[in-house]
Amino acid sequence: LIDKTVEVTRRRLAALGSSLTEQAVCRHDEAETATALKRLADAGCDVILVLGASAIVDRRDVVPAAVERAGGAIDHFGMPVDPGNLMLLASLGRARVLGLPGSARSPRLQGFDWVLRRLAANLPVSREDVVGMGVGGLLKEMPGRPLPRAKAAPAAPAACAAINPAGPPPTTKISAWAWACS
Repeated sequence: LIDKTVEVTRRRLAALGSSLTEQAVCRHDEAETATALKRLADAGCDVILVLGASAIVDRRDVVPAAVERAGGAIDHFGMPVDPGNLMLLASLGRARVLGLPGSARSPRLQGFDWVLRRLAANLPVSREDVVGMGVGGLLKEMPGRPLPRAKAAPAAPAACAAINPAGPPPTTKISAWAWACS
């Protein structure tokens, strides 16, 4: 499972003109994850991607607690899109930390891909940006949903924005992957 997820992440980053250059594997433990995050931030990583053994369920979970223990700050937890709603956005020194949702193991489009694209283009990402990316809510119709969009009552048109950066500037370095597993 780890190898498959790393490969999916490598392809995702390659599409943005970046690569995975560091990797840390540790137990799904606050102290160990904090140590790995600190090491990656100290190594000069611009973006640190963290995928835990399970999805981040709240701000007191292992990954957010580890970010704070390492000296970082939680900028925003959650994203109003599915798949990808359990995403964490944080800062650790000059590095941005993305706590990835469990759905990041899949190559399909996720809400966090929109955040990753902005970071790869050296664009700032704030809580307001993440909340604004939720217009529409679902990225893909899910057969198990209780009310598929096709059966929902028509809604008033909504304004939408597409984020399509031309590609990362040469100085952007997405170079880290922190992995916590049990």
